[in-house]
This record gives sequence, C-alpha cells and structure tokens, in this order.
Amino acid sequence: MRYLLGIDQGTTQTTAVVIDENGLVVASRAAQIPVSFPQPGWVEQDPWDLVRTVRETVGPLVEAYPIEAVGFDNQGETFILWDAESGEPLTPAVVWQDKRGVRVCESLAARTDHEWLRRTTGLRLDSYFSAPKLRHVLDARPDLARAAAQGGVRFGTTETWVLWQLSGGRLHVTDPSTASRTLLYNIQDLRWDPKLLELFGVDIRMLPEVRSSAGLVGTIEVAGQTLPLDALLVDQQAALFGQACFNPGDMKCTFGTGSFLLMNVGNTPRLSSHGLLTTIAWQIGKHTSYALDGGVFVAGAAVQWLAESLKLLPNVAASAAMAQASRDPGVVVVPALAGLAAPHWMPEVRGAVFGLSRATTPEDLVRATLEGIACRVTEVVRAMEQDGGRVVSSLRVDGGPAANPFLMQALADLSGVEVRVAAEREATAVGVATLAGHSALGLPLAELAARWRAQATYAPLVGEDERETRLDRWRRALAAVQVFHDNQT
Repeated sequence: MRYLLGIDQGTTQTTAVVIDENGLVVASRAAQIPVSFPQPGWVEQDPWDLVRTVRETVGPLVEAYPIEAVGFDNQGETFILWDAESGEPLTPAVVWQDKRGVRVCESLAARTDHEWLRRTTGLRLDSYFSAPKLRHVLDARPDLARAAAQGGVRFGTTETWVLWQLSGGRLHVTDPSTASRTLLYNIQDLRWDPKLLELFGVDIRMLPEVRSSAGLVGTIEVAGQTLPLDALLVDQQAALFGQACFNPGDMKCTFGTGSFLLMNVGNTPRLSSHGLLTTIAWQIGKHTSYALDGGVFVAGAAVQWLAESLKLLPNVAASAAMAQASRDPGVVVVPALAGLAAPHWMPEVRGAVFGLSRATTPEDLVRATLEGIACRVTEVVRAMEQDGGRVVSSLRVDGGPAANPFLMQALADLSGVEVRVAAEREATAVGVATLAGHSALGLPLAELAARWRAQATYAPLVGEDERETRLDRWRRALAAVQVFHDNQT
C-alpha cells in the first residue's frame, strides 16, 4: 500500500493526515496554535509555533508510514518576514484577520484604479490580504524597510516560512493559489505584477518563487526523514479539491474560524458583480483553474465567543442542543465580530444583537448566533448563484462546525439549498494529500471524484414564506448595523 501525507497549516491548529492510495484516512494528528491580540484589530502568531506544530504532527506519522508524496496547504493571507541569511523571523506571523492594513488601504484608495486592481488580482483593496499589512509593517519598521531594499529580507505566507525551515533554506516557494491571495500577483499573466509591487512598495527579491500547485517542488526533512513535496495549495482551495469540485459550477463551503465558499468557474477568470472575489483554484501543469470566492470571517469563532467570552455555553459542542431549546425567534444576532467580508466588504463594522427582552435566554442568543452564521453564508450562496449564472441545488460542506446539526439545518432552511456534509471532515488536509497523489501517483480526477461521499444530508424543511420572513428579519438587522457603523464614522 502506498501512503500520502497532507499537512494543513491552519489558523487555530496544524493538522496532518496520512491517506492510502484509495483515499482512506489511516492516521491523523493535530496541534493547537496560540493566537495573540496585542492591540485592538491586531492578530498575531509566533512563527516558531507554526514550525513546531508541523514537526509535532508530522513526525510520528512519517515514522509509522512510508510516505510517497507530501502536500502542504496554508492559512492564506497570513505572512512572516525573516532574515535571508539566518532564517530568523523578523516579525510575528501577521494573521489574515489582522486589521492593521486598513489605513494603508484608505491612503491608497484615491490613487488606485480599483477596476484595474480587480481585473489584475481578482481581489479588492482590503486589509484582509497580505500586501496592505506588509506595507504597514515596513512603514512602521524603517529598519526592516532598509534591509528589504538591500535584499536581506524574505517574505512568505505560512507554508513558505515553514518549508524554508524544513528545507534548511533551500526552498523559498509558493503556488499560484496562495500567491493570488497577496494582492501582489497577476492572475491573468500568472506572475508577480510590477505595478502592484510599485503600488505597495515591495521589492521582488523578498518574494518566493511561484511553482505549480502540483508537481515535485523539492524535499523537506522531518524526524530524520527526507520527504518529497508534490503539492502546494492555499487552504480553501485544498478543501475545494478535497470536496472533488473539479468541474465549473461545483461549490463547497468550509466551516472553521470563518466560513469560506468557493465555486469552480473553469479555466477563465470570471469577475464578480455581486461582491465576491476571483481567485486561482489551482494550477496543474499548464492548466489553471479559477474560482469565485466568498469569505465570511466569523463562523466557528462566534460560537467560541459565546462559550469562552460570554460563558453562555459549557463548550461549543453544546450549541446545537441549546439552540434547539430557544423559544423566541425574534432575537437576531449579526455575528460581525471581525467586520463584514463578502459580499459587503465593511471591515470595521461591529456585530450586534436585536430583539432583546427580559424573557431572552442564553438559548435564544445561541440560536440567533447560529442562524446569523447561516444567514451570512446564504448571502454568499445567493451572490454565487448570480455571478455563476446558475441556480445552486446543493452545497458540499466540511470542517468542524459542519458537525452541528442545528447550524446545517438552518443553512438548508435559509438558503433553500440541500446541504451535504462530507464524510471526510478534514477535507482540507485530505484535499492537498489527494492533489499530491494526483501528481506523484497519477491518480485520475474521475477516480478521485467517484470517491466523494456525504455523511449527512440536510434538505430545506421550511416553505418559501417562512424563509423570506426569517431572511427579511435578518436583512433589517444587517441594515441597522450598517447604519450604526456609518453614523459612527
């Protein structure tokens, strides 16, 4: 039997899985990654924690199984700067949720051709992406800016940083799907774009080499073993691959800290007219696939907030039963704890609760939070239907919160779409391992697609009138949040 290793370097944990050539998960390990919030709007991680958790999760697995190929996915827009000679980090890992780039975006807005930026990158001028935060770091640290101008600094997203360390500095690489999340990469020409580098003041010597998503990249060393690296992807695209969304119109939603929807749109980038992003799904050989992307920054994080900050839940797993016990449907939560991303793009909006009374219970707040998450995902599903030019009949989902039956039924009811929970919840790590197998073992896409199975399916249980009543209540709450924000600024 031949074995493949998938490494998912996520925001809250690193997960490593071993699958056999038939796609069966035979072993997995996970390690939590601390996150710090040094000041309001800032989100950071220790770069060495990223390396440590990869070693901790991968080491025992490669000692137990002979690995034919490795795939590595990463958390996306999060980045680190490090010394080109010593390999020592020069910054924390600046996490994708971090808002320090907001002022940079505001300062660049007046002199940026936004339509050109969208055509070139598929993205928006937003602090979510790497480049505005990178510009802020360089502006705040003149010593780093000088070192970067002299070629002494390296930039990388989390996989680039970890692979540098695991290869002894031999590999400074990324792939097109990850590069397309930086605001520095031209998704039409498939290269770091000189005009974008000039806009953000970035020296190209800082940036990694962009390699195909599938194909032998090089080797890494873990636990005394030399391992061939055959696949690189950003996390949501790894989940898209893991959910076997290989054809135009195929769509998935991965639930975790946030919820992230991607729709495969084929080999031509399609620009959104409804607040979505266009991104690279993967590049295999000379073939590049693109996707529409709609991110909701807070999903599982909102349930953690209920449990850990408000102490309304003993643990996140209790949320489904508590929500089921709610008796007041008039309580509405807009869970904008990290602003509103797609399709609104209002990063500084804050969340809110509506409809409180003396009779409101913790169960009502939990139910309203879960339904608020489902409403946010429904907004993105509708935008994808409009941009994709097709009615979505089913949605494949994965990730930890996909195990919450109340949330999944609420999503089916509010979206009017059948929700299919993947049998393999770790679609991200499995997806990048599967891509490595496609590359190294020649596993055909048709065979990979035939393997996909649903563990649970949720059909809509409410009629159109009730659905619209609930969505109208949500829209009124959302509009009030936006008005409140506008009056505060």
